Amino acid sequence: MSDTDSMLAQQIALFHSQINKKRFNDESLRILESVLASNDVKSLFQLRSTLKEFIRSESLSAIRHIAAKTVDQQLSTLEFFVGAFAIIGDIESCLALRYEALVLREHKSQIHQWLQVSPVEWLNFAEQSLDNCFYAIAAKACDYALSCFHRNEIVRSKTDESCENLQLTEKITKLKNCALTLAASRSVKAQAAEYLRKRASEECNSQPPICKPAPCAASTLYRDGIKKRNDWKLNTSRRVVSSSSQP
Repeated sequence: MSDTDSMLAQQIALFHSQINKKRFNDESLRILESVLASNDVKSLFQLRSTLKEFIRSESLSAIRHIAAKTVDQQLSTLEFFVGAFAIIGDIESCLALRYEALVLREHKSQIHQWLQVSPVEWLNFAEQSLDNCFYAIAAKACDYALSCFHRNEIVRSKTDESCENLQLTEKITKLKNCALTLAASRSVKAQAAEYLRKRASEECNSQPPICKPAPCAASTLYRDGIKKRNDWKLNTSRRVVSSSSQP
């Protein structure tokens, strides 16, 4: 093993140790970044895949573990894994945990108002989700953003701020409609593809086996009759030749 490989193995082991010890902090993220600083494209691809599975598994375990912790501890852990998934390029998991963190803040803001998510935060998240083709999540984020306005009744006032908020609600509504349209389109395409697949499978299964048709009885009798007639002519011919050759 080369010095580079040995150092990489040590960094991976150190990162695993940090996670196993529940050290969800910036130091652990820096270690993860150093692990992925390899110039070998092939090994880097394999390494990312392995780390993705490891971090996904550990994130699920950590989320279950922090369920009874304080809001700050829960948010801190979620933000750590959001950062970890961003580093390894797992956009799906990154957005999923960002959504969980935003929803957690939204629910806890009823008691702790400082946790309240702003409409702009929801909008930014919705745009990122839409850009990465997570249309259903984008639509839900838009719903949360619009609920912020309805809850605070900001749009009803006649101030300059209300005009800006009105424009923002229109933008969010358009984004939501776009997300719903794209989600429906994807659903229709998926259903059509599934229908065609089932149709092809059914046609293949219902197709009768190819077999040779049984010979018709009439044609068999006809061929037998021709054969007998030819045999009779041949025998008659032989008798004539035989009799003519005798003295």
